[in-house]
Amino acid sequence: MRKRNLFLVLALAVVMAFALAGCGSKTDSTKKSGTSATPVKGGTMSYYIGEPAYIDPWNAQETEGMQVVQAIFDSLTTVDDKDPSKLLPAAADSWEPNADATVWTFKLNKNDKFADGTPVTANDFIYAWNRLVNPKTKNTLTGKADPSVIAYHLGFVKGYDEVQAGKAKEMSGLKAVDDYTLEVSLSQPFADFAYVVMHPSLGPTPKAAVEDGVDYNGKKVAFGDMPIGNGPFKMAEPWKHDQYIKVVRNDNYYGDKPYIDGVDFKIFKDPETAYTEFEAGNLDFTQIGEGKIKDAEAKYGTSSDGYTVNPGKQSLLGAETSVYYLIINNKDKTLKDPNVRKAISLAINRQAICDIVFEGTREPADGIVPPGIAGYEKGTWADSKYDIEAAKKALADAGYANGKGLPTLELAFNSDGGHEKIMELIQADLKAIGIKTTFDSADFPTYLKKLDSGKHQLGRLGWVADYPIEYNFLYPIFNSKSGDNKSFYSNTAVDDAIEAAEKVTDGDARIAEFQKINKTIGESNPVAPIMFYKHHHVGSARLNDFMFSAMYLANFQKVWITPSK
Repeated sequence: MRKRNLFLVLALAVVMAFALAGCGSKTDSTKKSGTSATPVKGGTMSYYIGEPAYIDPWNAQETEGMQVVQAIFDSLTTVDDKDPSKLLPAAADSWEPNADATVWTFKLNKNDKFADGTPVTANDFIYAWNRLVNPKTKNTLTGKADPSVIAYHLGFVKGYDEVQAGKAKEMSGLKAVDDYTLEVSLSQPFADFAYVVMHPSLGPTPKAAVEDGVDYNGKKVAFGDMPIGNGPFKMAEPWKHDQYIKVVRNDNYYGDKPYIDGVDFKIFKDPETAYTEFEAGNLDFTQIGEGKIKDAEAKYGTSSDGYTVNPGKQSLLGAETSVYYLIINNKDKTLKDPNVRKAISLAINRQAICDIVFEGTREPADGIVPPGIAGYEKGTWADSKYDIEAAKKALADAGYANGKGLPTLELAFNSDGGHEKIMELIQADLKAIGIKTTFDSADFPTYLKKLDSGKHQLGRLGWVADYPIEYNFLYPIFNSKSGDNKSFYSNTAVDDAIEAAEKVTDGDARIAEFQKINKTIGESNPVAPIMFYKHHHVGSARLNDFMFSAMYLANFQKVWITPSK
């Protein structure tokens, strides 16, 4: 299922980022996890995605495009696949904050190159980050200004506000001390900044390729269709929209080279079609079709750890650091009433959704922050439960007893992610207390534009942690200035509290502050959390040691393919 990118799942004690100084190489800690056979090189893996919104990192904002972006770009840091609390080097060999975590110095890997062989320097990160933050940045596919909705990741960098307001073109807090030393000054202490810069969209981009286009077969191709990065793979050809995206091994990569020759990201309109193709032997990795999880386990076996595919242990059911939630437009004249929002949340039978659609493999969400994120508390959002009588009372308190006088509401969702059954169950639950709804569906890019425009009432999204901290849920989903705040929840006290909490350098004290903020947000039900995700994916018997992490990111570097006999 498509999700905005953000979260994690193993029990994490959030390590104070300024106490971590990276060393070694990115791939040193990534070890073979499954078979005892010796990995072999060669072969191309086929991988299902829906049509991405973007594969240019400046606005890569959802899981489909993110799989491509993280294959062709490396950011400054990364985390271990199996222990996401462990921060590792990527394009930066090491990092060091000053005493109050307001200035961060990153030492870049001197062997890092773009796929075309051009060395990566500190200025390439500065260019990429300014491009992401500047609202006048042009979409290279349309030539029109297209503000990034993920600019907030860099919100603590000095000069961010000035660039966002159009008063400056570059952030004053970015400095290239030399070609391989990037200094980042923040507007306030931010103890978790080293986690933030692991986001795949914060990798470097080459200015010439962005502004002049990419050479391909004697022609210039828009960067948005064929981005050039510094990751383990590179684009083989321009993005064939609604059909496929092909990447191949990047021989200029500074780290351990992948075993496989490449990845074919095959684009299908929905997971059901993709699963049919998988069963026909035409795909190596996909979501399991609706109602077929138990069947897939019987046919293909179940992964030992929930995350790693090996022959005979191919079905993945590991917990994710993500939440599925119902968006409620808080600016809508009907839905701005907190009692209406409370009624909607209480009316939804979350357990039934988990049981009927996902065969009991999902968990009902009792709040917006999933288990495993440091600070998670059970039952934080009091109304994130099924209580039909309490729902009817809340609706009556809003002046709409049994739904009388309440206008029909629109329930929107993306049509290419297997959400219709979930929406049907939610629709029936709302009808049971007198709330009538109609459906509106569209492909994901179109659906996102509708959410961005605010022309929705009820909708759905998923949130996958970009980095494993509670801030990464509360700020993007609920800060009044965040582009990912699709409920348009606005509370200046919450905005201020989030900003103040990130200044707290003591880990336990910072977590406690975020717990308070989470409870405050939950009291007004700006969204209705539905369930915490778990994988429902399957890989082919050709795959060995293929890791699909709790953060919904595929590790294409260590997978190897069994040769055909």
